[in-house]
Amino acid sequence: MSASGKAQWEQLFEPKVRGFRKVRLNDIEQVERAITANTVAVMLEPIQGEAGVFVASDAFLRDLRALTKRHGILLILDEIQTGIGRTGTLFAFQHAGVEPDVMVLAKGLGGGIPLGALVAHKDACCFAYGDQGGTFNGNAFATAVGCAVLEEIAKPGFLAGVAEAGAHLAKRLTELSQQYQCGEVRGRGLLLALNLQSEIGPQVVGLALQRGLLINAPRTDTLRFMPALTVTRQEIDRMIAILDEVLKMLRTEI
Repeated sequence: MSASGKAQWEQLFEPKVRGFRKVRLNDIEQVERAITANTVAVMLEPIQGEAGVFVASDAFLRDLRALTKRHGILLILDEIQTGIGRTGTLFAFQHAGVEPDVMVLAKGLGGGIPLGALVAHKDACCFAYGDQGGTFNGNAFATAVGCAVLEEIAKPGFLAGVAEAGAHLAKRLTELSQQYQCGEVRGRGLLLALNLQSEIGPQVVGLALQRGLLINAPRTDTLRFMPALTVTRQEIDRMIAILDEVLKMLRTEI
């Protein structure tokens, strides 16, 4: 909450942790100018999900890894939305060929069961086994689910199937965008967004829900798509058909 900068969260869970300076995504010069003697880490999502699916480029992540090493500070990646196969690799940072010092995981790790994890390289970890305690820490059931999820994703061909489904979804969304004069399709794998070029996102979400399609609009002009990693081409095509019907209706009204 403290790090995000999302306006809707400004008044939630006060007081916030101070000290998070914001810089523009993919601007390595601005990041370097923001680093001071008091800076301990740079933290970001490889793809900004709540902001509307904006991708940190591979070149930016590589430059950022080199910059943080040069300054002796940590690189922390939030892979809660992008991790566990979502982008077609186990973790999104693998596309850039870098490794963070600290990574946070959740959502996909539990496959629908509440589960989160903080993963740190041994050089950055300040905990010994058993140091970090909490009422719900070490839940045996949730941990077993997480292990099962990772075993499934590690099976031969699973991640290739995610990448293939993502490519098909991107292709169909691009066709839809061209048909209705929408904007760009952005993202990676099965984390994609469609720029609608107008603030009809909430209406699209509502009309789609009436037709059995659950999507969301993180911005009023943007739809976000995060289907199950096992989504089929047929299911994607059915979703596109519903969106086609909804956009046709809205464009006629406009």
